[in-house]
Amino acid sequence: MGKKDVISKEILKNIARDISKHILHIDIKEDMEIINQEFTRVESRESDLLFRNGDEIVHIEIQNDNHKQMHLRMLRYYTDILFLYEKYKISQYLVYIGKTKCNMKDKIKRDKIDYKYDIIKMDEINCEELIQSNDSSAIALSILCDFKGQDKQSVVNRILLKLRELNDDRAFEKYLEIVTLYSTNRGLEENVKKGVEMLTVDIEKTPFYKIGVEKGRKEGIEKGIEKGIEKGVLLVAKQMLKMNMDIDDIAKVTNLSKEKLYEIKKEEDI
Repeated sequence: MGKKDVISKEILKNIARDISKHILHIDIKEDMEIINQEFTRVESRESDLLFRNGDEIVHIEIQNDNHKQMHLRMLRYYTDILFLYEKYKISQYLVYIGKTKCNMKDKIKRDKIDYKYDIIKMDEINCEELIQSNDSSAIALSILCDFKGQDKQSVVNRILLKLRELNDDRAFEKYLEIVTLYSTNRGLEENVKKGVEMLTVDIEKTPFYKIGVEKGRKEGIEKGIEKGIEKGVLLVAKQMLKMNMDIDDIAKVTNLSKEKLYEIKKEEDI
């Protein structure tokens, strides 16, 4: 994979494990074993993920740019793996997570060679199945998938909100780091930044909330406090609507009805 100085080997292995589970739907056996094998012939090469799963050896490469000789590199990996594990079935996958269209060859057919491996293009996989799962690693992966024409900011906000709901602070920070890393391969860095800002909005810290509460205290009128809270919630709802957040997600955060949110959207011409 290109840019290995940016994405660490450990992160690559984590991506490959998650893809094995959520995209390739590989049935991981109890005795599954990660193989840390460096292949050396003309050059030193270490696969992104190689593991033994029952009677099968699975090889996964993560690629974020096109490589004109990738089919030849994959064949070299195949022969090296075959040399060590001749009795096993060998399955090879190249997972493409790059920004540009994938144009790498997936087969070699010449002379007496008939070789093929699978290319998985993440931007052609529907993101919805992963987002709707309750598995944080799958939800994080969804940012690499096809949004099917949906508003980018809305989808990113849903991903972050779901991760926030499923995890404590420490785990959320870990998945936020992963999502931020993945977002660079889709040009979604600013969308993630805006989404994080949305999540960190504290209704009780908004100016209208504070002013309303303070006014209520001074006047000793409970309605003053309630009015301030209501204004603060409405302000937050307007901000979220302007960020194209999903109506259902805004309703969860603000406790406002969807009817009320549609009413605000119409009044503010959002």
